[in-house]
Order: sequence, then C-alpha cells, then structure tokens
Amino acid sequence: MSRKKKLPLEPCSWAQGDLYLEYHAKEWGLPCYDDKRLFEKLCLEGQQAGLSWITILKKRQHYRDCFHGFDPVKVAKISDLQLEACLQDTGLVRNRLKIYAIRSNAQAYLDLKKEGISLSDFLWGFVGGEIQLNRFSSLSQIPTQTPESQAMSRALKKKGFKFIGPTICYAFMQSMGLVNDHLTTCPNHPDNQN
Repeated sequence: MSRKKKLPLEPCSWAQGDLYLEYHAKEWGLPCYDDKRLFEKLCLEGQQAGLSWITILKKRQHYRDCFHGFDPVKVAKISDLQLEACLQDTGLVRNRLKIYAIRSNAQAYLDLKKEGISLSDFLWGFVGGEIQLNRFSSLSQIPTQTPESQAMSRALKKKGFKFIGPTICYAFMQSMGLVNDHLTTCPNHPDNQN
C-alpha cells in the first residue's frame, strides 16, 4: 500500500510579499466580533471596490488617521467640507462616492445601534453565528460571492450602508473570519492545526 506524500504547507497563494504575508498570518480569516473593527473593515472593503486589497492595506493607517480611527460617532459628524478635503488627499482613494460612503456607513451603524442591534450580531447572523469552514485547494475554487453574502449585501443596503455589494461582502466575510477560506494547503487552515 503506497502512502500519499504530504506536500509542505505554505500560506495561501495570494499572500505574496511582506505586507500581505503579515496580514494573512495575523488578521485574515481570524473571527472578529468587535463592532468597531467590523465597521472599519466594512468601510475599507468598500474603498477597495475595483482595486486590489494591497492598495487599501498600504493606505489603511492613513484612512484611520483621516477618519478618527473609524469611531462611528466621530465619522458620522464629519462635514461635507472635511470630506471634500479628503478628496484632495493622495493618501486616500479619491473617489467621491467611496469617501462619502464612509460617513453614510457610520450613520447607518449608529441607526443600527439605536435599534438595539450590534453590528457583530447583525453580520454574524448571516452565517448563523458559526464560522463557515471551506476546504478549497486552489484560489480558482473560491467563489466571489455566495447566497449569504448576497443576503448580507441586501440587508446592509436596506439599513443605509453603501459600497457593500455581494462581492465586497464576501471579501469582508473572508477577512473577518465569518468564512474560513484559507486553502487546505495553508498552515492557517483549521485542518492543519495540531
């Protein structure tokens, strides 16, 4: 009886370069239940639309500086004049709809809180409060959206959030650990944890 040779484990193939490797190792796919971090990531995923995540990752600290550390109360109060100044800032993605969406999302977040709903409970509800573990062996197998991300997108739009289409929502779900899409050849996949 021949034994199948086990291949050495390597990080997910998209994690190339120091910044991506660190992000992959320390953040991507780790379950997050913190409302403020979830809010920040939802906003940043919207900034990524049409771009690569590395672009936003490189600008993330500057976004935090410009948007009060993504404190929803402070972001909701940002004036049009301040947002217009952001549109001149080369450290940000200078797209009017994306920049204004951050304030809209903060206002929607606060409205959700007024309803007595935490953002964490709201978002995790789309996966039944459980991490959805996938077992993909290549990037080509990973979907860009799912019925759950489509439902999340519709519900967030209904609540007033912007730049949160189903593909953005799926990327968000992957990054914040609602879905575990580490490849089966990655040391971070739960099947490889001993």
